[in-house]
Amino acid sequence: MAKYFDVHPENPQRRAISQAVDIVRTGGLIAYPTDSCFALGCQLGNGAGIDRIRSIRRLDERHHFTLVCQDFAQLGQFVHVSNAVFRAVKASTPGSYTFILPATKEVPRRLLHPKKKTVGVRIPNHVVAQALVAELGEPLLSSTLLLPDQQEAMTQGWEIKERLEHVVDAVIDSGDCGTEPTTVIDFSQDEPEIVRRGAGDTIRFE
Repeated sequence: MAKYFDVHPENPQRRAISQAVDIVRTGGLIAYPTDSCFALGCQLGNGAGIDRIRSIRRLDERHHFTLVCQDFAQLGQFVHVSNAVFRAVKASTPGSYTFILPATKEVPRRLLHPKKKTVGVRIPNHVVAQALVAELGEPLLSSTLLLPDQQEAMTQGWEIKERLEHVVDAVIDSGDCGTEPTTVIDFSQDEPEIVRRGAGDTIRFE
């Protein structure tokens, strides 16, 4: 049964954040709030956690997982960013964007798109998500909490606890969560491609 952490949206309790991150470090899978819906998250090298996310969401191998990063410096360790892309990404972070970019060798192979060798990265503009990543000290491997039988992502912590308490290890609820998924921009080719229009404004990528 999943543990439930009710944390303050602006000043999340350090003890609760630390306990949630301990669950991640010991192989657990958490549901946590971001500025763009709730997400499922586990540690980067957690193969079983990746499989659990795939099972919950019924994802195929072409799905782009996202590395939720604390800042731009951390993001740069896991993806290759050209000068032109750097300016566009930097101007849009933190925020409700996911960027698909060529991965570095720091990213486990099983996370990569099988043909493009790319991965999604983002820097959330959400206090609790930022606190979790800061405490973890590395990106949180994540995927939007969108269940296969639903048209919209889940945004209520109590509802997630009731629905998923036997398939996740913890739910972090701050009562303050975005209601629309991220805008997804693919920078793996010469021109940016808008893969999904979501909470982030797309005008600079048109």
